[in-house]
Amino acid sequence: MKNTNFFDEIQSKIQELIRNSPAADIEKNVKAFMAQTFSKMDLVTRDEFDVQRAMVDKLRERVEQLEAQLESKS
Repeated sequence: MKNTNFFDEIQSKIQELIRNSPAADIEKNVKAFMAQTFSKMDLVTRDEFDVQRAMVDKLRERVEQLEAQLESKS
């Protein structure tokens, strides 16, 4: 039982040190910087990309159909 309290106390102290260390601030700053950088970029989600890709594929098929119709009428 004493060992458990000892390890809990050590874990608590380590967590407190990490919370109060510059490492926590560095992590927050890096995350904020990355979020700001990504927001400035013209990025889309994978779902948005897939939707656009499907639309382009359908349009390509339609253009090919229309080209084939024009060729057959010529």
